[in-house]
Amino acid sequence: MEVSPGEIAANMFTRLMVSTVVPRPIAWVSTVNAQGRPNLAPFSFFNLVCYTPPTLLFCPEIRGTDGGVKDTLKNIQATGEFVVNIVTEATAEAMNLTATELPREVNEFEHAGLAAAPAHKVRPPRVAHSPVSYECRLTQIVEIGNGERGSGSIVIGEIVHLYVADEILLPEYKINMAAFKPVGRLAGYGYTRVSDTFEMRRPPSQIDVEPK
Repeated sequence: MEVSPGEIAANMFTRLMVSTVVPRPIAWVSTVNAQGRPNLAPFSFFNLVCYTPPTLLFCPEIRGTDGGVKDTLKNIQATGEFVVNIVTEATAEAMNLTATELPREVNEFEHAGLAAAPAHKVRPPRVAHSPVSYECRLTQIVEIGNGERGSGSIVIGEIVHLYVADEILLPEYKINMAAFKPVGRLAGYGYTRVSDTFEMRRPPSQIDVEPK
C-alpha cells in the first residue's frame, strides 16, 4: 500500500500512524491553573528532546469532542510549569480514569483515587504513586495546524528537578526495569509492558576526532 494524507479518511490515516509509531511512552501531566486547582491527564505523544539543557516535550491535541483546548495546555500557558509523571503497571488503571474528559471543576487526582505529593521546584503536584516524576518549566509552545480537531501543540519544557523512587534505583543511577514496570501506548485500547528486552552494543565511532 502507498498512501498520502488526504487520499483516505483522516481518521484512517490517524489509525495507521498510531498503530505503527509504537510503543509510545506516556506523559501523565499534572498542572495547576492560575488559582491553584490541579489537573491531571495522559498524553502519548511524548519524548525527550536533548540532554543540555535536559528537555522533554509532549503534544496536547485539540479536543475531538468539542474542538476545545485542553485544560493541561491552558494551565501551562497560565503558569509556565508542569510535571510529567511516568505511568506504570500499578498506575495504569488510574491513568485511564484521568484520560476521560471531565468538567473543569473536577479534580482528577480525587476522581482516580490518587494522592498528590508536593513538587520540589514547581507549583503543580506530582503523582505520589508514580515512581518517576519530571518537574518542568515551559520553554516554548509550538502550535501545529490551524486549530481544528486533530491539530495541536508541541509543549517543550526544561527539566528542573527529577524524582525517582528509591525502590527502582540501582547503583550508578541505573533503573531496575523489573521494579519500575513502565507501560507504553499502542493503538485503540492497546497498551504494552516492558517485560521482554534485549541489548545491542553500538559499534564504535568511525569518525576521526581532532585532539583539542
